[in-house]
Amino acid sequence: MSAIFAGWLRPVAAPPRADTAWERRLPVTVIVEPHPRRRRSRTAAVFGTAALALIFSVGGVVGTATADTVTDTITVGTNPAGVAISPDGTRAYVTNLSGSSVSVINTTTTPPTTIADVTVGTQPLAVAISPDGTRAYTANNSSNSVSVINTTTAPPARIADVTVGRNPQGVAFSPDGTRAYVTNTGGSSVSVINTTTAPPITIADVTVGSGPYAVAFTPDGTRAYVSNFDSSSVSVINTTTTPPITIDTITVGSQPYGVAITPDGAYAYTANHISGSVSVIAIDKAPTLTGVPPAGVVGQTYSHAFTVTGEPAPAVTVTAGALPAGFTLSPAGVLSGTPIAAGTSAFTVTAANGIGTPATLDVTLTVAPAAPGTPGGRPVWIARADLRIRQLIFPPVPTY
Repeated sequence: MSAIFAGWLRPVAAPPRADTAWERRLPVTVIVEPHPRRRRSRTAAVFGTAALALIFSVGGVVGTATADTVTDTITVGTNPAGVAISPDGTRAYVTNLSGSSVSVINTTTTPPTTIADVTVGTQPLAVAISPDGTRAYTANNSSNSVSVINTTTAPPARIADVTVGRNPQGVAFSPDGTRAYVTNTGGSSVSVINTTTAPPITIADVTVGSGPYAVAFTPDGTRAYVSNFDSSSVSVINTTTTPPITIDTITVGSQPYGVAITPDGAYAYTANHISGSVSVIAIDKAPTLTGVPPAGVVGQTYSHAFTVTGEPAPAVTVTAGALPAGFTLSPAGVLSGTPIAAGTSAFTVTAANGIGTPATLDVTLTVAPAAPGTPGGRPVWIARADLRIRQLIFPPVPTY
């Protein structure tokens, strides 16, 4: 008999700082079929015939979908495990765990059809397509290798095998396509493949947490986030160093499987298998600093906010030159004050948060003399309505 559970799952906490995880739990209706899949080993045993189906309610109502329906069922190899779509959307590549093959589906036909089966290493789990669509890489769990498929030939052909760590599980390309990162579940490491050589070669093995499963890159390619199933953590890899190194380990929910990063690179999400939750990580970002302050006028209140980004929030300071007299610069990047002397000042503003290279901005700020009859201007005479004449005294304009 199936069991049905529904309700709200309580949020845990708000994020106190960057690269800190908190759990986000959603209102869900869950239908659990008998004998849900349990993780018994790192290979074929994890792929059973029982299922766990999750139906996410919208507005608290679960209904029958109209557009989101199954339109076709495509025959592929034995025990399909992973799937990836080519960048142009014309092909789908499916790893067949027990068949040690990849099925290639033409998605442009009606219905879509399998047009090729490419033999790869033993027990392929994940598959990833290069950003230019010319290569498909499969993580072969039992042969400790990655198979490289040339997708431009007809049919697609396996052209190389790259040796990686023990029990490769996940694979992902860097945004520029020059590297492929492979999680080695049995080796607690990530193998880094140089995809530009012929054939591609492993150039580094990065130590991460225990039982790494999935890997995802930030949009700028400077960081890779790895979900560590056995240690319930996420490892953060700095991809810009030679070799790449793990720079942080973040505790998340129990036994995270998948990891994904938002398109703006602000957050990473992990799916926590045992916790029944999703952890959200605020991602560290190097600072940026932009803005052109307008001219000021003697005696008139001034304020200009530089545009500052970064995570954690950068602190803004003057690192060269000096501000005009009467000005201050706040740590948030707000230049303000009341100028007391006309002239031009040049200075450098820097935003730093300990992540990456501080952002600098050279600034030239001009302060104009006050106009006569205004605060800071020369004395003027005015006629009052009662015909008496009075002199308005303001501070004199400096002479040069």
